[in-house]
Amino acid sequence: MSVKGKPIHALDLPPVEKLPPETQKYFDLCVEKLGFVPNVLAAYTFNIAKLNGFTGMYNDLMLGPSGLSKLEREMIAVVVSSINHCFYCLTAHGAAVRQLSGDPTLGEVLVMNYRAADFSPRQKAMLDFAVKITEAAHKIEEPDRQALRDVGFSDADIWDIASVAGFFNMSNRISNAVDKQPNIEYHSQNR
Repeated sequence: MSVKGKPIHALDLPPVEKLPPETQKYFDLCVEKLGFVPNVLAAYTFNIAKLNGFTGMYNDLMLGPSGLSKLEREMIAVVVSSINHCFYCLTAHGAAVRQLSGDPTLGEVLVMNYRAADFSPRQKAMLDFAVKITEAAHKIEEPDRQALRDVGFSDADIWDIASVAGFFNMSNRISNAVDKQPNIEYHSQNR
């Protein structure tokens, strides 16, 4: 598998010979909704158990019920990915931010310096917390959590902010380590 002649990642991990029916159905749904199978999923086709683990966690965190909107979760993904310099996630989740917000520049602001955006105090506190998780999670204390409560987040929301930030820190590190390449389609979406 490749993107414009470049492999979707740097490792020699051939996909399974035949995808299980439930995986094929999931990929077919991706093609129906997105027009393609995201490379982050295709990259995992060498090991269906790892693919299922990744998609299960991703779908729960990013699409499941939460006090955070889908846009807020994508904003966290982009800000965390910016700190980690993750080309794959910046490209894919920047496109999602553009799509969900209807704002073609918001993804770029989040990539370059989220503090330059005109966010509500709630969103700014959320992103500041995600940044602290990424840069110095061991320094988070009760006042950091209280700052989120003070702008209206529940403890369940704080868990979700931490979980989304944690997931993207993990995913960014894997993507960077294996040189995962984003689908070319993401670059032009919602501009």
